[in-house]
Amino acid sequence: MDYPGNLFVVAAPSGAGKSSLVKALMELDSRIQPSVSHTTRPPRGQEKHGREYFFLSSEEFDGMVLQDSFLEWANVHGHRYGTSRQTIEERIAHGGDVILEIDFQGALNIKRIFVNAVLIFILPPSWEELRARLQRRGEDSPEIIELRLENAAIEMAQAREFDFVIINELFERAVFDLKTIVHAQRLKFSAQRRARAETFKALHIP
Repeated sequence: MDYPGNLFVVAAPSGAGKSSLVKALMELDSRIQPSVSHTTRPPRGQEKHGREYFFLSSEEFDGMVLQDSFLEWANVHGHRYGTSRQTIEERIAHGGDVILEIDFQGALNIKRIFVNAVLIFILPPSWEELRARLQRRGEDSPEIIELRLENAAIEMAQAREFDFVIINELFERAVFDLKTIVHAQRLKFSAQRRARAETFKALHIP
């Protein structure tokens, strides 16, 4: 289906700054609505159920998979993450702009279902900086950090499949780049025709 709203899908290796960038964008742009994913991993820090994620047991997650409730789901770093199909469809069907943070596998799957989805990949400026960011977070053991770096090599090789790439070297510049992509997407002919169908009809523009 061709929905009036826009779906922005952001992926990145751990430590590239994806979540911080998306949070900054939503603070600047009230039209952007977050999509809250479901996960089997435990909460980190101040995360709350229903805000950052819906935290589920493995059994609860299995139940949603059996009910075909997920638009996509994947196993990432030993935990499962899934995106509710119903939530996404309802929001963009009503003209909302939704932004979704997921891994590259999920992003590519969503593009197959929502052909108008805009895929954005966030890259770190260097391997050294990526390692330093993971260490500064203080959330993972050295072994987990090495695993995340190994996975990052696989993930970043998929950046060519995305519509846009942002290198998060200077945070303020990366936020500006992300905001620019969102604004430019809204002005594309196809997006405008979806969002302003009545105006196009009144102007006799097919």
